[in-house]
Amino acid sequence: MIKLKNLVLVIGVVTMFSCTEKEKRTHLEIKENQFYINGDLTYKDRYWNGHKVEGLLMNSRMVQGIYDDLNPESVDRFKYPDTGEWDPNRNTNEFIAAMEAWKNHGMIAFTLNLQGGSPMGYGNKNSINSTFKPDGGLRPAYMERLEKVLEKADELEMVVILGYFYFGQDHVLKDEAAVIKGVDNITNWILEKGYKNILVEVANEVDYPRYDHPILDVARVHELVARVKNTEKNGNRLLVSTSFRGGRPPSEKVVDVADFILIHGNKVEDPDDITTLVEKVRSMKGYSNQPILFNEDDHFNFDAKSNNMVNAVKAYASWGYFDFRKEGEAFENGFQTVPVSWGINSERKKSFFNKLKEITGY
Repeated sequence: MIKLKNLVLVIGVVTMFSCTEKEKRTHLEIKENQFYINGDLTYKDRYWNGHKVEGLLMNSRMVQGIYDDLNPESVDRFKYPDTGEWDPNRNTNEFIAAMEAWKNHGMIAFTLNLQGGSPMGYGNKNSINSTFKPDGGLRPAYMERLEKVLEKADELEMVVILGYFYFGQDHVLKDEAAVIKGVDNITNWILEKGYKNILVEVANEVDYPRYDHPILDVARVHELVARVKNTEKNGNRLLVSTSFRGGRPPSEKVVDVADFILIHGNKVEDPDDITTLVEKVRSMKGYSNQPILFNEDDHFNFDAKSNNMVNAVKAYASWGYFDFRKEGEAFENGFQTVPVSWGINSERKKSFFNKLKEITGY
């Protein structure tokens, strides 16, 4: 017979273990050129107008989900129109509150970035937004917001395409050693937390000539891709790649080592060129039937018979929506321009999500 005090001790130990080692719900896998969540093909059995959808990972660029501006001279640009103040916690909380609606329209993945993206649509204008400290350490406030997003994504069985670095912000890290330390810190943190629903994008558009550290440039970024790929804990590792500018295929070195291929549709004005770009990637030396995934494309026209999104699906490539607010547009527009309205509350957003729902059958 177990004594009462011993029983209490056992219950306490079990409770403590369950709180600190909470088992994650969502497990992403890649098999050949298809994505699986919890053992099942994404969009299982779904075809749209005769085109295969199952196995794809339709997504949107939502990189500002944990955004903050650490520069007191520029942060006032990002005031909310209703309060006249910027609030990073409000931003993340509203992001999390919107996620279920995205999922209900068939958007099962989104790109988040530890250094965000241009808060002005295009152009940083002196803002400082970085989860990484100058020495490669991780800022606690950013990590708290990140964990909230990742926990919600795990609960909803959504995939997070997590970018580590963004041009115009990598200068925050003082040197190459700090970049490597930062990569190791965040990779190990993810593995220690047990998240299995993450695709890593080491850096956004590495061929853009604004990265300060050579290891983030085209010639060497594959070193970091391989570094993340070769980091394991308890038999688990992260799936990893990196992206290049719109309309450009990745380098052969990246194709050779990446688990999936990231491409962008920005500047691709003719939808037929989307098909050509996908075919070009598949014909590259070193390509080994990895899934091809657009996670940034600022072209819309979703009601048109031919558009970048539709042609990506026809080419059996996942597609990602990129919506920024242009100067003078209503606050509801855009998913990148800060402050962000994360709801499906503009005509452009509604057009995307309605088309997505049609294609995915959600």
